[in-house]
Amino acid sequence: MSRKPLDPEAGRPPEAWRDGYPAVAAWMAKDPDSESFVYRKFDKLSARNLLNLQSELIDLESRQEKFDEESRNSNDQVLKQSNRKWETFAKNAVVREQERQRMELNKEIRAKLREYHETLLLQSQIANLDRPSNRVLSAFHSWFTVLGGRAKDVLDDRPDLVRRAEDGQGTTGHYLEKHVVWAVAIISTIIAAILLIGAIVGLYIVQKTEWRLIMLSCFTALFAISVGLLTSARRAEIFGSTAAYAAVLVVFVSSNLVTLPPGG
Repeated sequence: MSRKPLDPEAGRPPEAWRDGYPAVAAWMAKDPDSESFVYRKFDKLSARNLLNLQSELIDLESRQEKFDEESRNSNDQVLKQSNRKWETFAKNAVVREQERQRMELNKEIRAKLREYHETLLLQSQIANLDRPSNRVLSAFHSWFTVLGGRAKDVLDDRPDLVRRAEDGQGTTGHYLEKHVVWAVAIISTIIAAILLIGAIVGLYIVQKTEWRLIMLSCFTALFAISVGLLTSARRAEIFGSTAAYAAVLVVFVSSNLVTLPPGG
């Protein structure tokens, strides 16, 4: 945050601003970077809520299975027909008690399952939010002293605090597959050109035999690493291509050694 809203002498908000929640909310809203939007995740309560919803669904699932078992073992052909055809089930649920109970259970499962899935997805998104920085928390501690009750201790549980994600932050970026393929192809081509042309040019410029052998070893190792990382080649294919690459460089080096004087 670029501003310093705290009183430099007392290290607390100016007295004129210390009117509780209105002051804290106004201070949080003025931050252009949204760094001051710090809240608790309530992970413990969220986990407890999900466990409760899960248990409720387990109970509903058990009741559904019990109804299905009763239908399979029943001699009531109308009930069996309701299990086979939705239109019959919906029609009989209006006039028959057995189907009405099953219809009510179906609606209850639908509502509870939707609540559970929405809660689960929201919890996964909240878990990906960033934690606030120590600088922001230090400023917050001064401001939260203006609040009373248990709210003034909300910052004590630091692992449970999150900062609201800004646009383009705290989220996962998505890219078109074809763009990724193009980028990988371009990078692979550039690396291949460097390893092939660069190796030949480098070995041509360097005349000292010892340095040529060192360069040959380095280029061969880089080639093997690039093939392993940038392609889907199997281990045997990596060995084969690396051997072929090294053979080309060795031929180039050996052909030039013949023309070099003994002291080269």
